[in-house]
Amino acid sequence: MAGCSSPRTKPAPVTDRNAASVTSMANEPTPSGYYRVKRGDTLLRISLDHGQSYKDIALWNNLSDPNQIEVDQLLLIKSPTASKSASVASTASKKLPAGESVVGSAGVAKAAVAKGDGSKADAMKNDTMKSDASSSPVAEPGIRLSWPAQGKVVEEFSEGKNKGIDIAGKLGEPVQASADGKVVYAGNSLRGYGNLVIVKHDNTYLTAYAYNKSLLVKEGDSVRKGQKIAEMGDTDTNAVKLHFEVRVNGKPVNPMQFLQ
Repeated sequence: MAGCSSPRTKPAPVTDRNAASVTSMANEPTPSGYYRVKRGDTLLRISLDHGQSYKDIALWNNLSDPNQIEVDQLLLIKSPTASKSASVASTASKKLPAGESVVGSAGVAKAAVAKGDGSKADAMKNDTMKSDASSSPVAEPGIRLSWPAQGKVVEEFSEGKNKGIDIAGKLGEPVQASADGKVVYAGNSLRGYGNLVIVKHDNTYLTAYAYNKSLLVKEGDSVRKGQKIAEMGDTDTNAVKLHFEVRVNGKPVNPMQFLQ
């Protein structure tokens, strides 16, 4: 099966604005949902650290050249649609009378109780229970992952030292997707990761597969749990192994708690 990775692209270089402008902007607080570019950043690194696709961040910020970002530039790192929804909900909540909140019929029931209208409260409570039984969101169950490769874990997760686990193996052995998802990166532009595949599973979870010999998927591909996505290698490292990361909202966490 032939490898098919994205063409090699250079990391997004960071350019400096004039000193006075940089000093002025650096003193300004960074708004929620944004990231202020630092020296040495690349768009790919920023996207990985915030659990997003670099193409999405480029789109949200109207970057005509995704490979060109500047020190102290503000980048939107959350979907503008999600940000707008949160803003609308917040505004609506502020406009409600004291003691009420945006919680649908449950809010009305609470308001009725506060006003002493017991019959209305009971009726609304019954409606709410019926609605909750059919449409209440289920609590976040987390994610269950299958092992991406067969082999011994030769380096464990360690905050500040190793952002994932390293699994030893032989050159060319299969590397498999740990869960269903979409490939948001396939290439070798991120220093220290060699030939890398990043799969986004939902708005919370990403998995990353590094050091591969060859990549068998490309950006935009949908993959299934257990699907072969790469071949184990030693690119950008000193031995044949797979470096495997799990990111929760961009933050690296110990993969062992998710692996089955």
